[in-house]
Amino acid sequence: MWKKTLVRPEMSIQEVLAVIDDSALQIALVVNEKGQLLGTVTDGDIRRALLKHIDLSQPIASIMNPHPRYISCTQSRENALQLMKNHKLHHIPILDRDKCVVGMEVAQSFFIPPQHDNLVILMAGGLGQRLKPLTENCPKPLLKVGGKVLLETILENFISEGFNKFYISVNYRAQMIMDYFGDGSRWGVSIQYLQEDKPLGTAGALALLPAKPREPFMVMNADILTKINMAKLLEFHKEKQGIATICVKEHHKEIPYGIVAFEENHLQHIEEKPVQRFFINAGIYVLNPEVLDYIPLQSFFDIPDLIKKLLEEGKVIKVFPIREYWIDIGRLDEYERANHEFNEVFA
Repeated sequence: MWKKTLVRPEMSIQEVLAVIDDSALQIALVVNEKGQLLGTVTDGDIRRALLKHIDLSQPIASIMNPHPRYISCTQSRENALQLMKNHKLHHIPILDRDKCVVGMEVAQSFFIPPQHDNLVILMAGGLGQRLKPLTENCPKPLLKVGGKVLLETILENFISEGFNKFYISVNYRAQMIMDYFGDGSRWGVSIQYLQEDKPLGTAGALALLPAKPREPFMVMNADILTKINMAKLLEFHKEKQGIATICVKEHHKEIPYGIVAFEENHLQHIEEKPVQRFFINAGIYVLNPEVLDYIPLQSFFDIPDLIKKLLEEGKVIKVFPIREYWIDIGRLDEYERANHEFNEVFA
């Protein structure tokens, strides 16, 4: 399995990203022609490159860690596991006397996710206006994508990473959602509901929580399909120690014309069909319990409004870039695209 992680330094970041996803180990080992270890690239290295807007066609050597930790093939597995525990590593390369990669130790916890008591709140109260006529008699979270209920896919992704305590905010066709998911016992988890008498928005619904959580909690819109590692997101939030973390996704938009720059009738330059790149709000958040103090009761209030309020108060908000598959199913064309891509992405 570890052999799938071997890459050459001249390979592009984009090519190595595909290797990382294909190997399912979330790491690539950069080696020379002799198989000697030059560096490592992790999922976190890729995210940092995205935040810096580094061109993904650049060679992987430009972002790799050139001084990775490793063990000798003469050392015991216990040595490797202790080193991983001390430095919070999920995997560590094994090298021979010539510094060639001959294996890799992987922490068992990487394959068996720990259980998380952190709440997960799924926002399923929207009207789904842009998906009519599909949502005239069915709430958007119960629409089927790839032959499976959308919200069920979201729920099972969280469960697979060790989350077991859920709240679902409901409003439109609320009883249909509650009848389908029940108390969560069908999945071996706990599901409770935040019932809105009127639309309260993605943040306003949080004021309905019966008690303030003791730990950071996760909030996600129930119309999003993604392969993001939620456990890693939670770990990121805890490490960075912000009051909130917002997930973002890089979005590209090509201007279909040549852009002209001039000053006082003097042409400066022409850029033909430029591509604009910017980050958009991905609708996934990790929030500390104290953010609930900033939410008005029984008032419509969206999480972007909450984020703005926190920024005005000088609070630290962290950003987590999503490099994995992500789609917001808000329009009919996005719904059709998600159905087309589902089996390839979630098989």
